[in-house]
This record gives sequence, structure tokens and C-alpha cells, in this order.
Amino acid sequence: MATLAVPALTPPPRGGESLLAADDVRKYYGDDRSPVLDHVNLELRDGEFVALLGPSGSGKSTLLRIMAGLMPPSEGRVLVHGEPLQGPNPQVAVVFQSFALFPWLTVLDNVELGLLATPLLPAERHARAEQAIELIGLAGYEEAFPKELSGGMKQRVGFARALVVHPEVLFLDEPFSALDVLTAENLRAELQELWAERSIPTRAVLIVTHNIEEAVTLADRIVVFGANPGHVRVELRGLPAAERHVKNATRAHLVDTIYQIMTNPDQDAAALLEQRLMAASQAPGRTTGGVRARRYQTLPDVSIDDLTGFVQYLATVGGRGHVHELSRDLQMRADDLLALVEATDLLGLADLQNRTVLLTPTGQRFADADLDEEKALFRQIAIEQISLLRYIVRELETSPTHTLEAERVLDDLEHSFSSEEARRQFETVVDWGRYAELFSYDDIAGELRLDEEHRITADG
Repeated sequence: MATLAVPALTPPPRGGESLLAADDVRKYYGDDRSPVLDHVNLELRDGEFVALLGPSGSGKSTLLRIMAGLMPPSEGRVLVHGEPLQGPNPQVAVVFQSFALFPWLTVLDNVELGLLATPLLPAERHARAEQAIELIGLAGYEEAFPKELSGGMKQRVGFARALVVHPEVLFLDEPFSALDVLTAENLRAELQELWAERSIPTRAVLIVTHNIEEAVTLADRIVVFGANPGHVRVELRGLPAAERHVKNATRAHLVDTIYQIMTNPDQDAAALLEQRLMAASQAPGRTTGGVRARRYQTLPDVSIDDLTGFVQYLATVGGRGHVHELSRDLQMRADDLLALVEATDLLGLADLQNRTVLLTPTGQRFADADLDEEKALFRQIAIEQISLLRYIVRELETSPTHTLEAERVLDDLEHSFSSEEARRQFETVVDWGRYAELFSYDDIAGELRLDEEHRITADG
């Protein structure tokens, strides 16, 4: 992992007290020790707003939960003020993407829940909850129920509930991703203002995001995560607070730098930035002995409609497009676009070269084909390229009934992924397999069934 400075930027304040640190943290699942996080080191200091930026499925939220003490690391440790953490971290509060409000409780009661485990008297809990509600812009909604609130208001309740405990460190797990663009922008600006004015009772903030613009707008320091397994690829110093909303060359340079890192996931970040950054120091590499590679690729979270539509769009614009232009023209977030690029690359439909997406000859054939030809081509390349699809088809072929229980696939996936990610991987492979007409899926029975009409062997 390298720490790099963007030219002409003032270094962020890093001299504050160390509040919380992940020390060589690793996390794996299953008997085969399939890694989710590998040798992660991340420190939060007093006065810092840090963004953890990376692709979906890279383990960002897992790291957050480990540092909050909600799950233990498999190896390594979490340090609070230099001391090893045991159990839940009382110094941390978390705002999640899902609002997670109790629908039968009022706004005031939902916020006050965060204080039930404290020794405060009821009157003190009530007063502090009212202060948090007013701070976060919810005054007047104390007696409202969640069903009466918009998405933005519900997330404000989530912020108030986290802040009411006066946490030393505030964790934000993609808190704006479930909101519409304007609401998210408004809340983001209000959070930035509260932090700048030190109006919120917390000493450091860590936000998990997949939105490059969000990270650049908010953070003093940006930590870019890599996937398979999750690891810190690079740390970037953020823009000075006064420049984060200014559309200038410095901001564009930082955004473009992060795009370059994220669209070249297999390349060394320091080497990529050698010509762009003033200083780079490469930390010694670490081995990952004792950890086996995953048995399946990580499938990007991409629906078949989006995947086929993206290939068709590339064909209409001459078979090539720069990631910046594609993100702008398709009005897509960077993470969503990168997932599409990863999916088309995985299937051999497109290549990414120097931040330009190029349709391959196979991709052009796919775009030109009619529906039956398109499905036949996808069926062939999916079997050739996607190991999870090969596994499912092979199991279906060898089953006397040509059926396979979904639970069996999910159990197998949980040797390589967390339960949540295993479910997402399963849903993606079912979507792709159905489109390829390799198998059908009965959600009620929880059963996959081989498609006899379009049968193709797992060995090609």
C-alpha cells in the first residue's frame, strides 16, 4: 500500500491522537479460509474525516463492522487508543444505508433508543434526544412515525440516533446511496457543514462509499480499497475544505486520479500515479500464506438488462467510450459503471484500456445478433468464462432429477463469501443463468432445474 500526495494540495492534519486502528486485519470465511479482507491497516486520528472508497463486494462494510466491534477479525486486531478492542466498540456509532427505524416508535423514541444502554435518567435521555433531533434538522417531527417521513427525513433520524450517544468516532456506511440525488446532495452538504463547524459531538468520521465525487467532496483523506480479497491499494490526501465544492483543475485532477486507480484494479497504484503525483512510497509487500484463492470469481452486481444494454450502447457509439464520458452520458455513478465494465470484461465482451472501454469482436457480434443468436452466444461465453455457472450446470447434469437445491449453492458460496455477499452472488448468477436459458429457478421451492431444450455441457 502506498501513501501519495496530490500536487499543490495541503497535507491533512495527521498529528492528532490515534483514536481507532485496524492492525493487520484479516477476515475469511469457511473451512478453506477464503479471504474477504487481507492485511488491512487503517488508522483514524482526531480531527479526520476519512473516506473508504472501493468497488462493491470489496469488504468495505465488513471492515467497518470489525472496527465497530460488531464482528471479530479472523486475524489481526482492532486498537482503541492503542489498546486491543474486546467486544462492541463503545466509542463508535454507525449510520447504515438502510434506515433501520422501528416503525411503531416515534422519531423521538427511535432516537432515544440509542441511549437505553447508558446510565442516563429518563429525563436526561429525553433532553439529549431532543438536542440531537434539533441538531440534525428534525425539530417539529418528534412525534411523527417513520411511515410519515420521506427517505431523507428517515436518514436524518438515523444520524440523530447515532449522534445522540456522543460517539468519539462516527461510521457512515453508504448513508446517502438509498436517497434520490437532490436529497443526498442536501444531506451531504449539511453533514459537511456540521463537521466543519464542529457542531457534532464526534472526533473523527469514516464514511464507506463507492461514489468518487462524494469521497472528494467530504474527505480529508481517501483510502482506495481493492477487491478479491479486500485490501488497501492507496491512500490519497483530500482537497482543502475550502476547495471541495470548487470545479477547478485541482479537483478534476484528484477525481481523474481516483478513476484511473479504480478502472485499473490489477495494476500497482503507485506505478499508475508515478507521473501524476509528487511523492510515492511503496510499503513492503506482504504474503498471504495460508489463505486459498476463492473457488469462484466475484460476479459484479449487474443485471442482465443493464449488461446487454451497455453492450448495445457501446456499439451505437462506435464500439468505444472513455469512462468519464460514459459516466456522464449514461448518468451513472462511477461504481455502477465500473461494475458494468467489469462484467463485460469478465465475459470477454469488452476490454478496458487506459480508461477507455473497447467492444471486443465477440461483443460486436453480441450487439449485432438477434435475440436467439444473442442468447446462444451468451450461453456459450458464460459457460466458458463463469466458474459458478459451470459448477451449477455440472451439478444439474449429474443430478438424477436434473435439479439442485438453492441452499446447497448458497452453502457452497458461503465458503468463499459472507452470507450477505453469497446471497448477492447467487441472485446474480440466477439472473445470468436464466437469461442464458441454462436453467430455471423456482424461488418458492428453492430449486434450480436444468433447461433441457437448450442443454449445454459444463465442459463446453
